[in-house]
Amino acid sequence: MFPEITITKTKTPKAKPIPGEPLPFGHLFTDHMFVMDYVRGQGWINPRIEPYAPFPIDPAAMVFHYGQAVFEGLKAYRCPDGSINLFRPELNFERINNSDDRLVIPHLDPEFCVHALKKLVEIEKDWIPSGEGESLYIRPFVIATDPFLGVRASDTYRFMIILSPSGAYYSSGINPVKIYVEDKYVRAVRGGTGFTKCAGNYACSLIAQVIAHDKGYEQVLWLDGIEQKYIEEVGSMNILFVIDGKLVTPMLSGSILPGITRRSCIELAKSMGMEVEERRISIDELIEDGKTGRLSEVFGSGTAAVISPVGELKYEDTVITINNNKIGPIAQKFYDTITGIQRGVIEDKLGWTTKV
Repeated sequence: MFPEITITKTKTPKAKPIPGEPLPFGHLFTDHMFVMDYVRGQGWINPRIEPYAPFPIDPAAMVFHYGQAVFEGLKAYRCPDGSINLFRPELNFERINNSDDRLVIPHLDPEFCVHALKKLVEIEKDWIPSGEGESLYIRPFVIATDPFLGVRASDTYRFMIILSPSGAYYSSGINPVKIYVEDKYVRAVRGGTGFTKCAGNYACSLIAQVIAHDKGYEQVLWLDGIEQKYIEEVGSMNILFVIDGKLVTPMLSGSILPGITRRSCIELAKSMGMEVEERRISIDELIEDGKTGRLSEVFGSGTAAVISPVGELKYEDTVITINNNKIGPIAQKFYDTITGIQRGVIEDKLGWTTKV
């Protein structure tokens, strides 16, 4: 039996978006949120759904000073029959526990988290947009709340889930992005926090993102933090390649986020009979494969875009164009299949969806 979730509904509901109007990512939030607190010696207590609102927090809360903060991202989808799908939500809550382990944050119960999320989404179901490519973005996160200025793990934490209706990632078709390979700064090293979704990973990546934008590129491709030779991941996505007809992606070595969309692409490729290689890939190998034509596709994978094709790659003074700057057939197949399963228009033979 799960703990009882106290539900307090808002008395001042907000106006919901008008169908067809723009829904910029991460700006608008629904009426309610899920909250649960942790106290050392008591565990996770007081699970509740309450009106979305700011909450008081001590200026000395340890999250501000020592960075104990982890998060996840997933979506809820409106299906043609009116039902609501979640896409592999249990994996998100299993992964947040991996992040928790590294940052010494107490584990959550993944089954209870999925249960709580379903209750929250059910309450907020009228906020789920139904337009092409639209969804309800879900952001679970944990922060340290102990008011103490000392370097140790916090004794108290807050776990929250907030929801945000979001428009289509591709409003005018899937256009390949241009990627800049960062060769000065590093994102993570093995033994660090690269495999987690912790706030600090994203803060330290901002400088390279600014440099890339200044050079006319939309995304950054990170190299390993030791030799700066082997490909790791894009700023907010994993990266996959089609080389000699094989799906090739950097192996999980402790400095790369184990993406759920990445995992889904690998499982889908195998189900299609496609050969998959998870291994170290040097930037020199990639550039050479691009020049010789062995590299036919490059694409990122992540919750927001699902699949993001790459049309151009710049490393030092070398620029290569991939597939004539168009989305390739494998990337298109993955995008169509995964989004089709998410939205309930393709049969889910892989058991990836959960109904609310």
